[in-house]
Amino acid sequence: MSVVEKAIRKLQESKQAAEGAAASPEHPAPASPPAHPGTASAGARVSTARASGIVLDRGVLRSAGLLPPEEDMNQLARQYREIKHPLVAKAIGRGAPRVPNGYLIMIASAMTGEGKSFTAVNLALSLAREKDIRVLLVDADVAKPQLSHVLGLGDAPGLLDALRDGSLDVETLIHPTDLPTLSFLAAGGRPEEATELLASSRMRQLAAALGENDAARVVVFDSPPLLQTTESTALAHLAGQIVVVVRAQWTPQPVLLDALKSLDGHPGVSLLLNQSAHTVTSSYYYYYGYGNGRGEPPKPGGT
Repeated sequence: MSVVEKAIRKLQESKQAAEGAAASPEHPAPASPPAHPGTASAGARVSTARASGIVLDRGVLRSAGLLPPEEDMNQLARQYREIKHPLVAKAIGRGAPRVPNGYLIMIASAMTGEGKSFTAVNLALSLAREKDIRVLLVDADVAKPQLSHVLGLGDAPGLLDALRDGSLDVETLIHPTDLPTLSFLAAGGRPEEATELLASSRMRQLAAALGENDAARVVVFDSPPLLQTTESTALAHLAGQIVVVVRAQWTPQPVLLDALKSLDGHPGVSLLLNQSAHTVTSSYYYYYGYGNGRGEPPKPGGT
C-alpha cells in the first residue's frame, strides 16, 4: 500500500469515527485536481496588472511554473473538467448538498515545492469556465506571496490590509482579470501577525462577506504549507473544502501524516498525488480522491 493510500485510509477511518459519533451522514470528499510543483524563478517576468484588470499572460505563468507545458494543456483541461464538478457541487449545492463554507476551497501542502500554487491557479482557471459561478483566487500564502508577484501585484493592498483595517471594504481590493469570471485578491503587505489576523473574527466576517456579496462566488485560497507556518491552520478552520497536494517520491510518510493531523479531523479534506511515475496517461499528472466511501483506498485514476 502506497504512502498516500495509507494516509487516505487513516484519514477515512478518523473521519468515519468522528461522523459516527456525531450521527451525521457521510459525504465523501471530492476528487482533487492534478498539480505541478511550480516555483517561480528569480528572473521570471510578471503579468501586467492594469487599472482595468490583470492581463493573464500564459507565457509568464508558464515560465513561473504555474501552468504546464503547452503540449499538456488539453490533457490537463480534460482532467480538471471532470474533477471540478464535485467541488462545485459542494460549493454551491449543484446536484448535491451544499456543505458549510463549501465555497471556500483551501489548497494546501505539507511542505513547499509540492505543487499547491500550480493547483490553485489551474483549479481557478478551470472553475472560471463554468457558466454559473464566479471565481476569486486569493493569495493567502502571505509570507511568500508568489501569485501576487507573478501577477504584478506584489506591492498591492490585499488580504492582510483588509484584515488590519476594518474600514476597508475587501471588495475594493479585488482585481478583475481579462477572464471575466475570474478575479484576484493579493496577499497584501506587512506579514507580521499574519496568523493572528487570519484567525481573527475579522477574517471570519470577511470570508462570510465574500460569499454573501456574491452567492455565485467560489473562493480558492493558495495557502501556506501546513507544517512550515501557523497561518494555514487558521485558514483551515474557515475553509469548507481542503485539497492537500502531495508530491510523489518527495513527501515522507510521517510528514504527510503530521500535516493531516494538523487539520484536526476536518471533514472536507481530499488528497492529491502529484508527479507520480505510475500514471497511465501522463508522465506526471496523477490524483487520488477519497475512494468509494466504504473505507477502501482509492483506485488509480488520472483521466
